[in-house]
Amino acid sequence: MQRHDTNSGMANSLTDLMTSLAVIFVLLLCASMHNVRQEGETSRNAVLSAVHRELNDFLTQGIQVSQDPKDALSILILVPENLLAFQFDKADIPQGGMSFLKSFIPRLSGILCSDQFSQEINSVVVEGHTDSSGSPGHNCELSQRRSMSVVRASLDILDGDGMVTERERFLKLLSATGRGSAEPIMGLKGAEDMALSRRVVFKIKVRSIEQRPLNDALGVRTG
Repeated sequence: MQRHDTNSGMANSLTDLMTSLAVIFVLLLCASMHNVRQEGETSRNAVLSAVHRELNDFLTQGIQVSQDPKDALSILILVPENLLAFQFDKADIPQGGMSFLKSFIPRLSGILCSDQFSQEINSVVVEGHTDSSGSPGHNCELSQRRSMSVVRASLDILDGDGMVTERERFLKLLSATGRGSAEPIMGLKGAEDMALSRRVVFKIKVRSIEQRPLNDALGVRTG
């Protein structure tokens, strides 16, 4: 009987020990994840501040720079349709849109591809968006072609300006996608704002702390 009580006591003690260790592990994991998120957000905020400063004179033209409410490590730069001057149902960038990009892209790439920030940036996705008029399939295809036009024009501009290093770094970061009318911008009264919904968004993704050692170990450079 005494041996049974001793064994039972040892089992309970072992259970308590394992429970305590599990609690400690969970607390350490939570603290580590919090630190990782804070470091990533610190990098994002540094890039966001630099982008705001460099693009400040574009803000009066309708450019919007903000953090992504859906992703703590992403920055959104919204370019309204009127600045790119796409013609109705067309994906070619007319002269007015090219004039804007010729002043905008060197400034943006100068920040993201600088020695200060190039290793902080994981990707730059150019997203094309339309309003909800037209079929979803057509809108998706049109927005994809427009985003690809912006990517091609951006690289051509850097090449033409002799910004070889920036072009090489920007090329590694850039991709294009068409979102169609999947993410309309709603007005104050709850109805879609058709004009604002027609836009191009530069989505800048900052590297997470986990990606940095992994990319370095694999010899992958994202900037």
